[in-house]
Amino acid sequence: MLLAGTVVVDASTIIEEGAVVVDGDRIVAVGAHADLTDRYPNHERREFGIVAPGLVGGHVHSVQSLGRGIADDTELLDWLFDHVLPMEAGLDAEGMRVAAELGYLECIESGTTTVVDHLSVRHAEEAFEAAGEMGIRGRIGKVLMDTNAPEGLQEDTDAGLAESERLIERYHDSFDGRIQYAVTPRFAVTCSEACLRGARDLADRYDGVRIHTHASENRSEIETVEDETGMRNIHWLDEVGLTGDDVVLAHCVHTDDSERDVLAETGTHVTYCPSSNMKLASGIAPIPDYLDRGINVALGNDGPPCNNTLDPFTEMRQASLLQKVDALDPTSTPAATVFEMATRNGAKAAGFDRVGELREGWKADIVGIDADRTRATPLHDVLSHLVFAAHGDDVVFTMVDGDVLYDEGEHVRADADGIRKRARAVADGLDSAPTSD
Repeated sequence: MLLAGTVVVDASTIIEEGAVVVDGDRIVAVGAHADLTDRYPNHERREFGIVAPGLVGGHVHSVQSLGRGIADDTELLDWLFDHVLPMEAGLDAEGMRVAAELGYLECIESGTTTVVDHLSVRHAEEAFEAAGEMGIRGRIGKVLMDTNAPEGLQEDTDAGLAESERLIERYHDSFDGRIQYAVTPRFAVTCSEACLRGARDLADRYDGVRIHTHASENRSEIETVEDETGMRNIHWLDEVGLTGDDVVLAHCVHTDDSERDVLAETGTHVTYCPSSNMKLASGIAPIPDYLDRGINVALGNDGPPCNNTLDPFTEMRQASLLQKVDALDPTSTPAATVFEMATRNGAKAAGFDRVGELREGWKADIVGIDADRTRATPLHDVLSHLVFAAHGDDVVFTMVDGDVLYDEGEHVRADADGIRKRARAVADGLDSAPTSD
């Protein structure tokens, strides 16, 4: 297949009248449209306004999709313990399956081709199966919570780690390598020291398995961890082994200089979730300082109940604007920097090689974007448009691993109408379920 349009190779390279040629799961050529049309005359041709790398959701909660709008105007710990965790606890296997499908549906149709996905404690295999069947690329993990968790979600430490290992054996490097595993403690507040150390030991036993957790998102969370451990959050995670180049920490909003030194020295990845941090009033992550220290920063939406969208274009816009107003500096976090967070940096955090740019020999994770919209007229600067003006519904084509998943408003491998119908039914059941005092 030959995909033609203005080609965004990466955050610094744009080919105005370009094309990308795909064979199998790989990009075999990137260059001028006219030249590649001559070289590959027998390839199916598709025309788009913009051809770009698929975007990477560096921290999402697909299985929270049924909770969109249930906990607005709420502080993080109340949001989590009073609303979101009870919703997760109420989902049976079928509910978890449709919740994950709904999340992946939204990602695919808005241009996200890779996710770092933080699931829930129970029925994680449903999300793995959904991701594999729907074709999205993912670094995915079952959640671990062995203390301070609500009924239905707290589990025995050894049992949780054993279940994680069973899922690693079954799903790590599955579905032609698109699905990789992350050992996924929820966060230090709901995980004992034994659980956190066990997560590190488990990840170390399997080649390519990563660790994904939340850290330093909210001041109350940090105070809780410090009261229980005598350490600030990042230092505690470092103490128990949850830092390193195989670790992705979501948020990292409130860190001091010594914690930032740890993140930089250990090569730990940080995922910036600006919309969630604003909506929960958690604060503003020090992204320019992280980048200046050489810390790899990805970009994520977080979950639908705290965003309330999985649109990666909205997240790119928020990522830049929030830093500009925080610094009172319009040059802070420019479009190219944010686009790199949402593509190559995200792929690095997720541990996927040759993903996040459009280059010969790299994976064919590609999106086609309609530029024939009022908000794209005139189109002076493509990166500016993608970061500050484009929406997820401008995406008209999504390809992962060379497979077309979304084309002209239609999902190719998923019954979108059926998923939405089932999701409404499950959500209605959750709404009508009795609640305890």
